[in-house]
Amino acid sequence: MKNNKYLFFILMIVMAVTACNTADKQSSINTEKIVSLDGTLTEILCELGYEKNIVGVDVTSSYPESMNKLPKAGHNRNVNAEAVIAMQPTVVIALEQGMKPEVAEQFKTAGIPVVLLHREYSLQGTRDLVKALADTLGKPEEAARITQQIDTDLAALPKYDTVNKPKVLFIYARGAGTMSVAGTATAPNTMINLAGGINAAAEVDGFKPFTAEAVVRENPDVILFFDSGLESLGGAEGLLTVPGIASTNAGKNKKFITMDGQYLAGLSPRMGKAVVDLAALIHDKPATGTK
Repeated sequence: MKNNKYLFFILMIVMAVTACNTADKQSSINTEKIVSLDGTLTEILCELGYEKNIVGVDVTSSYPESMNKLPKAGHNRNVNAEAVIAMQPTVVIALEQGMKPEVAEQFKTAGIPVVLLHREYSLQGTRDLVKALADTLGKPEEAARITQQIDTDLAALPKYDTVNKPKVLFIYARGAGTMSVAGTATAPNTMINLAGGINAAAEVDGFKPFTAEAVVRENPDVILFFDSGLESLGGAEGLLTVPGIASTNAGKNKKFITMDGQYLAGLSPRMGKAVVDLAALIHDKPATGTK
């Protein structure tokens, strides 16, 4: 009888430990009402099945289309904390690079949990971000599906000339008075390299103000903008009036290309497709085959 009681006691302990281990694999985060403060995080959340749980976003969250109908909380680097709190979220999800400490403290004071994730602007950085968010929300198996899709999309990238690569300069513009070029450790740099181009501003670390002298020296074959950036300069004709531009190969050939900002620089689950689309725009010669 005593042995039976002892075995029963051991069985209960084993069941309790098993239950705890199972619970550890589940997320303790309440995802009923999510506010996402980064466009890439928003895309990943939707891929993970939380599209209907998102009640508010920042202005970079433009995809999928349903996100454009949600309340906005400002730019991810200049969040309106009061607007977010008014949305009564059960969790706020953001990038640690973009969240100001004082804003995070406001959320904490309001009793709103905040999930902050780190990211690097690279293909591996995107894989890591997807995995980190999926793991945080208790959906680790979904990360593999999303990253596999990125790899599948990239596999469709044709082979281009690897010797005479086009020099591509990305310019971030908000009118002629606010222009900067993207160097290393930036999303445009990653995309240009993956698409088979050379970043004309590779010697720059991060973003640096545009100068006529530098653009003439770098002499890009292609100049790349966000759609809104080139528009802010008055289109191609307006760009040619910017000092230095007309003297470059890109200016002489009017090789100016644009892409949607989040699609190009989000490094999101759509990253593979965006690389293929960018490659088609920057290369003059047709592909020599597929990988």
